[in-house]
Amino acid sequence: MKNVIEIIENAWEDRSLIQSSEVISAVEEVIESIDKGVLRVAEPLENGQWQVNEWVKKAVVLYFPMRQMETIEVGPFEFHDKMALKKNYKELGVRVVPHAVARYGAYISKGVVMMPSYVNIGAYVDAGTMVDTWATVGSCAQIGKDVHLSGGVGIGGVLEPLQAAPVIVEDGAFIGSRCIVVEGVRVKKEAVLGANVVLTKSTKIIDVTQDEPVEYRGEVPERSVVIPGSYSKKFAAGEYHVPCALIIGKRKASTDLKTSLNDALREHNVAV
Repeated sequence: MKNVIEIIENAWEDRSLIQSSEVISAVEEVIESIDKGVLRVAEPLENGQWQVNEWVKKAVVLYFPMRQMETIEVGPFEFHDKMALKKNYKELGVRVVPHAVARYGAYISKGVVMMPSYVNIGAYVDAGTMVDTWATVGSCAQIGKDVHLSGGVGIGGVLEPLQAAPVIVEDGAFIGSRCIVVEGVRVKKEAVLGANVVLTKSTKIIDVTQDEPVEYRGEVPERSVVIPGSYSKKFAAGEYHVPCALIIGKRKASTDLKTSLNDALREHNVAV
């Protein structure tokens, strides 16, 4: 793989190399490995941190200009795009409800349920996760095991515009309806986002459960229960309310995650 990395890094610096057979072969090998879950754009480390494999992300970006537009016909439907779609869901053990779509180069693990939704190239969706109706998993996003992405959730990608790190949603998290998580934000294990929470890298995530507020940016702590909020900020034209997210409690530690989740939602009256 060392040789593949070198080829991709060279092509990234010199785009005139993109159409060479060597670069095409290297990039296609990487995309195939991502599709099978052998390679990931980002992967968890033993210390709880995540390592972003920048060269893998670069391969995904380089794959686009290599592809040619083509017409795809499925019954009465017609599409015109560069990317092939993922196939063989039965063999993969994935339930796919019409009109769910995943691009080739996205890894979808066994036991995943895709309601009418969209998973982009480079993404990783781990076992037992529910991608609910009209949820979108952006390019290279990393979704853990037993996650629930509720209806209309938007998980941002890294391609347009090019972001430094992918969004990461860790095991057991629950993302409520119409939430938006973008710009490489990390939602840690078993966290619960109530409906309409919007998280960007600059969004203030404020823990209001103690006597004094504790502020986070770019990550939601484990088992946090989060709702939309706002705070006052002064501008030249006056004082206005700016969106933020509020941590209002903790999801109780439990071996039964579903029971724990239901308790958390009822206890804090969180809309999902």
